[in-house]
Amino acid sequence: MIIQIIGLPGSGKTVLAEALVKEINAIHLNADKVREYVNYDLGFSHADRIKQSKRLGGIARILSEQGYDVVVDFVCPTKETRTAFGIPNILIWVDRVKSSRYEDTNLIWEEPKYVDLTIPHGMTMEEEIKTILDFMEKL
Repeated sequence: MIIQIIGLPGSGKTVLAEALVKEINAIHLNADKVREYVNYDLGFSHADRIKQSKRLGGIARILSEQGYDVVVDFVCPTKETRTAFGIPNILIWVDRVKSSRYEDTNLIWEEPKYVDLTIPHGMTMEEEIKTILDFMEKL
């Protein structure tokens, strides 16, 4: 299973991913870490954001095909980057902030038209995890 968590920088994607990974015993792919160790050749141009998305999706699929649950968290700011990632089993949008500290990301951010779950501002971490686990049980 691949769970993709998207949202603006500073929205809490990584904190949620870390809590979820502990709860379901999954592998965590954090885009910042993958960029640091694997995709260090990429910047933040449009083309590089597409490559980052494709590579993250590819790594997630390789691990998932081997039987691992994978949680991937990254901004994934546009329809094109989301398409490049591929279709996750669950897509979660952490919608807690309306703008980030990165103006370039704010300018290109497109609210997703379809997600499985939206995590709004005001939920506790326990409520967020329960919401995700309840959704997973229905799959």
